[in-house]
Amino acid sequence: MNAMKQSVLAVSRTTGRFTSAGRILPSFLIVGAQRCGTTSLYRALAQHPLLLKPVLHKGVHYFDVDYARGMPWYQGHFPLKVGAALLARKHGHRPLAFESSPYYLFHPLAGERIARDLPEVKLIVLVRDPVERACSAHAHELARGFETESHFEYAVELEDKRLAGAEELLRSRPEAVHHSHRHHAYLARGRYAEQLDRLEPLFGQDRILVIDSHRFFRTPERIYDRVLEFLEVPRLGDPVFERHNGRPLPKPVAESLRQTLRDHFEVYDQQLVRWLGGDPSWRQ
Repeated sequence: MNAMKQSVLAVSRTTGRFTSAGRILPSFLIVGAQRCGTTSLYRALAQHPLLLKPVLHKGVHYFDVDYARGMPWYQGHFPLKVGAALLARKHGHRPLAFESSPYYLFHPLAGERIARDLPEVKLIVLVRDPVERACSAHAHELARGFETESHFEYAVELEDKRLAGAEELLRSRPEAVHHSHRHHAYLARGRYAEQLDRLEPLFGQDRILVIDSHRFFRTPERIYDRVLEFLEVPRLGDPVFERHNGRPLPKPVAESLRQTLRDHFEVYDQQLVRWLGGDPSWRQ
């Protein structure tokens, strides 16, 4: 990020903080999972005139890594209430603000923080074949410089060691950031059922929508309409659906390793049935 862009962002955040009382808070969040199509869904929803994205960028990351900044800082990222009121009069329906921070699903404290600070909020979770997700996440972190192990197989072998004690640290020191927990959880982030089990007591199943991202990319119109129904928002116009943030794998992954990982995830995939209303697409 160049100096000019950093300066503009700093001014925008400062302005947002000072005007936070006049800004709306999000009514729903896309909380993950990472590398599961969250950006593609975010950009499709952001085209709806009643769904208002953050002023600065897609993911605010308040409830995971920036919680110490406080609610005025967070609220300062969203549109002004006066603009939302104008949209409500124009369309006859209350606008909903939202953001998308894929680490919220995995961070051990994010769900509790969201439930406390946004008690009526709804959550959207996207899931994909966890083996594909793990491979994609490794390629993504490698390209961004957060991963130093170029071999996916070795990175998977290192995961338990890298993540040892991470949750305990994050819970005991809420202001802490654990690099490997955020960037090296290739298998742990794909155990979606564990993360959903943590959210369900806080929000209830009715306020959590789980989407199979393979189905979203195959039939985006159908999934888009399902999301609008979940949000209780009328359809206004036709969005353009595009796939964003795709990244090719730097090296092919051995089929033997893929099968080992499929076996690892089988029990967790089975636990998704009640969330998806049927078997995950990658298990059919």
